[in-house]
Amino acid sequence: MKEKTKKIIFYFILIQPFLDLYWFYHGKLADLLPFTLPTIIRILAVFAIFCMFFSQKQNWQKLGRDKWLIAYLVLLVIYSVLHLWHVRTFTSVNPNDYGYSMFGEIFYLIRMILPLMIIYFTRQVEFDKHDLCLVIEWLSGLFSGTIVISNLFVISLRSYETGFISANIFEWFVNPNIGYSHMASKGFFNFTNMVAAVLFMLLPLMLYYLFSNFNWKTAGLISVQALAMIELGAKVAAIGLLCGIGIGILLYLLHRYAFKNIKSSGKALITAILIEITSLVILPFGPAIQRYNYEIQLAQQSDHDLTQEKAELKAGLAKYPTGAKREAFLRSFIKKNYKAYALNKKFVFKSYPYQYDPEFWLGIMRENGELRMQNRHLEQMMLNQVVKTNNNRLDKVFGISYMRQNNIFNLERDFISQVYSLGWAGMLLFVGPYVVILLYGAFKWLTDKRVHSYLISSLLAAIVFMLAAAYSSGNVMDFLTASLILGFVEGNLLVQIKKSEE
Repeated sequence: MKEKTKKIIFYFILIQPFLDLYWFYHGKLADLLPFTLPTIIRILAVFAIFCMFFSQKQNWQKLGRDKWLIAYLVLLVIYSVLHLWHVRTFTSVNPNDYGYSMFGEIFYLIRMILPLMIIYFTRQVEFDKHDLCLVIEWLSGLFSGTIVISNLFVISLRSYETGFISANIFEWFVNPNIGYSHMASKGFFNFTNMVAAVLFMLLPLMLYYLFSNFNWKTAGLISVQALAMIELGAKVAAIGLLCGIGIGILLYLLHRYAFKNIKSSGKALITAILIEITSLVILPFGPAIQRYNYEIQLAQQSDHDLTQEKAELKAGLAKYPTGAKREAFLRSFIKKNYKAYALNKKFVFKSYPYQYDPEFWLGIMRENGELRMQNRHLEQMMLNQVVKTNNNRLDKVFGISYMRQNNIFNLERDFISQVYSLGWAGMLLFVGPYVVILLYGAFKWLTDKRVHSYLISSLLAAIVFMLAAAYSSGNVMDFLTASLILGFVEGNLLVQIKKSEE
């Protein structure tokens, strides 16, 4: 039964790229059921793994002996009840209560538990190094291959905005006016930031396989992954590629010359250096740099001479200093001039509609252009205003609910995002374990020479990369494709630490 459970987890992780296809979340497939089909498949799959694993009496007995785990599960249940009780009532300026649904919130809490269960089951069934290698290389190939091939044939979805790209990588070098949104390719996947974070996490593990057992298949896979990370156009992917290869090379040199527990591999080192150099050559033509330059230009334009708009605003506020007429003037002014102030239309009209709180958007308009251009700043400002309006100190402990936060705008900064949706207590219980396992692994690595294996070092680097990407760009910890793969990697870290100590 243990081997059957292991096999199901193996294939379950491998199908994650297919469960992140764009059309599952948009269009007719997204509307078939109250919740997306991939999420339902994942819940059923983890439930099947649960049933298979605990069909053996000794596994129940093992669980019963783990007092720390039992205490954690009890805390999860208590927190979940208190969280649902706390968020059921809310004071807001939006009449639809930001689309809150208790059923949807329960569904979210269940989703957040799934990757934690994968950590536990992966740790218990103990994958060997060969199976781990197969999973990592297949994930790299599926994500990267899809992006590169779809870019080549100009059938990839855009990483930014909707629709398909207009040019493949070869056109980057001959047409500098394509525009980053027409260049950046995410294959057929749903979330750009999520794919970038996963590829960033896989990079040190792929380099581990390159250096520990050089072969041209692995070298080819890493080359394709590097190309995919450039084509994706995300800052995390671009910066992560350059930094990831550099750190991967340093890890190899550490284990080769300091710990002396890996053989020399000149071909692998040359391959890694060549990929780094080639990436440095291609990146200036790629969408990530194009987007960066565009944002600088747009920020400068947003600070253009607003003399006319400021004069109109000043005159209007002088004429209508208070009351309903002031609000009516502000609504009209914001609707007419939000583009001049370079404000994100989605934020102004949908996330936190200006009609309900024009004074808030007046405050945003008075900020400098650089701040107005920073989406994460505006996302956090909107959420701060929502929390301020509710005026409940327990929001810091239990949050305002994922449903409300996501319907306002999903803050692109994990950990902080979960503090808003779940509160500090929920963030520590649902997201904290990933950090705790990383810290545990790092502590073991620092204090026990037996844990100084090259694979463990690479697993630790992979987890650090994923968590750094989650904090930097968001859309990771709340999205099951990334969090399930992260859970699988963390479970294997625990397996390797245990085996090294035996």
